Amino acid sequence: MNHSPTGLPLEGVRVVEFTHMVMGPTCGMILADLGAEVIKVEPPCGDKTRSLPGLGIGFFRSFNRNKKSVVLDIQTEEGLATAKELIADCDVLLENFRPGLMDKLGLGCDALRRMFPRLIYVSHKGFLPGPYEDRLALDEVVQNMAGLTYMTGPEGRPLRAGSSVNDIMGGMFGAIGVLAALRERERTGQGQEIQSALFENCCLLASQHMQQFQMTGEVPPPFPSRISAWSVYDTFTVAGGEQLFIGAVSDKQFATLCQVIDRPDLASDPGLATNAQRVAVRPALLRRLADTLQHQDLESMCARLQAAGLPYAKVVRPDELVNDEHLIASGGLVPMQTGDGDTTQVVLLPLLMGGRRPGVRSPLPRVGEHTEEILGAPHAA
Repeated sequence: MNHSPTGLPLEGVRVVEFTHMVMGPTCGMILADLGAEVIKVEPPCGDKTRSLPGLGIGFFRSFNRNKKSVVLDIQTEEGLATAKELIADCDVLLENFRPGLMDKLGLGCDALRRMFPRLIYVSHKGFLPGPYEDRLALDEVVQNMAGLTYMTGPEGRPLRAGSSVNDIMGGMFGAIGVLAALRERERTGQGQEIQSALFENCCLLASQHMQQFQMTGEVPPPFPSRISAWSVYDTFTVAGGEQLFIGAVSDKQFATLCQVIDRPDLASDPGLATNAQRVAVRPALLRRLADTLQHQDLESMCARLQAAGLPYAKVVRPDELVNDEHLIASGGLVPMQTGDGDTTQVVLLPLLMGGRRPGVRSPLPRVGEHTEEILGAPHAA
């Protein structure tokens, strides 16, 4: 078991992780951040996620902190035997390989739980059991299958969400399942299989639109074409081409906004007195607001909206978050040493526990860095 004191809730829980990319590693990262000893099993050449280009370049650093790396070739007899010895000493196993691969290797749930009945076995897949279960899936595949690209893009132009939303969410649900299974094991003494899947995640994201259809009988329009419940809930272009989102979701907030931008004519217009009236003429109202806002300085406008207590947001790029004052001051962005000795800034779990943020406890592991520590000898390195 893990004897390094952390003072964290999952201290003493040992996890072995056979994962790559985002979904499975996210689950392992959450458990590791909460104090579990998470042992990442990598092939002799290392997890291929370490060397992804383009948009994948940040995957490994983002989702593999606080873990230990063991190199093990589970395609060999010796490596497989060693893997089973390691699993025997673990509470939880995580995997997110293609359907059937772990069974083929002799590391499937049924086989392992016959040997280790207390084991909690977590599979991260594209689909839960059903007609689709043998299909390979990616985040973008299920975003199309479950209506998310349709709802995000303009009509006729489906657009994926700009992050690995289902992969990350799938890892979260895997971790939630582990927490519940650990609690149940305290009562029963038995482990269990947990399955988390991309498609079902995305259907949950789309569930509000599914309910909208069932309640109205009308197909929900994509977000860019939606009928807003509020008259002012939009992004405007201000001076210098900068963009600013402003929300005014009540009659009082609309009146306040008119004061902030010095448009008393809009506040006193009887045809704009209520939100329902304003929604009825929303396109024309937004054009009138845009005419005024296009001349406003971004920072000055933000200061006035803040002072007035109105909802607003600059349109921010991810690179700008590296210097975000709130993210830094709240302890949500902290340094982590990488395997090559450099330092990077990483985003922590978005929660406080007892007034503290579960943080970075160790450098990002190098390939096989902990093989000897965990296995006692550099097996199959």
